[in-house]
Amino acid sequence: MQKYLAEFFGTFMLVFLGTGAVTVAEGNTLTIGLAFGLAITISAYAFGGISGGHFNPAVTTAMLINRRIGGRDATGYIVAQLLGATVASGLIKLFVGGLGLATNQLGQTDFPKISTGLAFTVEVVVTFLFLLVILNVTSDRHGNSDFAGITIGVTLAFLIIVALNLTGGSLNPARSFGPAILAGGSALTHLWLYILAPEVGAILAAFVARVMGSED
Repeated sequence: MQKYLAEFFGTFMLVFLGTGAVTVAEGNTLTIGLAFGLAITISAYAFGGISGGHFNPAVTTAMLINRRIGGRDATGYIVAQLLGATVASGLIKLFVGGLGLATNQLGQTDFPKISTGLAFTVEVVVTFLFLLVILNVTSDRHGNSDFAGITIGVTLAFLIIVALNLTGGSLNPARSFGPAILAGGSALTHLWLYILAPEVGAILAAFVARVMGSED
C-alpha cells in the first residue's frame, strides 16, 4: 500500500503543480516547463525511495517490459497514478472556479494547431527520449541515483518546452487523463492519443535502453 500511496501523491504533485502553473498562474512556456520538471524532481526525491518514482503509466510500462517491476505492482501503480492525477485536476478545477475562470480550462492537453498524425509522432518522440533518459540514469549498471531526480526533472522540463505548442507536451497518460476527464470537450475526445502515443514511446525506449546495456 505504501508504494501505491507514493505513486498517488507523486502523480498528484506533478499534475497539481504543472497544470496549476498553466491555469492559476497563467505561466509562459518556460514557467510551465519548469513547473512540470521541478514537480517531478520534488516527487522523485520525496516519494521515489518508496515506489521507485514512476508517476507515469508510460514509465511503469517500460519498467515492466525491462522486468524492474512485476505485473501486479504495475497495475496498482497505474491505478494510483490515474487517481492522483484526477484528484489533482479536481482541486485545480475548484481553484480556477474560485477565481472566476473557465472551469473547462484545466491545463488539459490537445493539438488544435497540428494534424493527428503529427501530434501522435510528437508524443511518441518526446516520450521515447524521456524514457530513454529515465531508464539509463536509473540503471544499476551505469546510472547515477544521486542525480537521477534532477536529470529526469530537467529533461522533462525541456521536452515540455519543445512540445508545448504542438501537443501540450504530455509524455504521460495520467497527466492528460485527469484534466481531460474533468474538462471534457476535445481533450477528452483526443485522450486516446495521449494514452497510446506515450505508451508506444515507452515501449520503444525500453528495448533501446536494453540494447544500450541499461539492464543486467
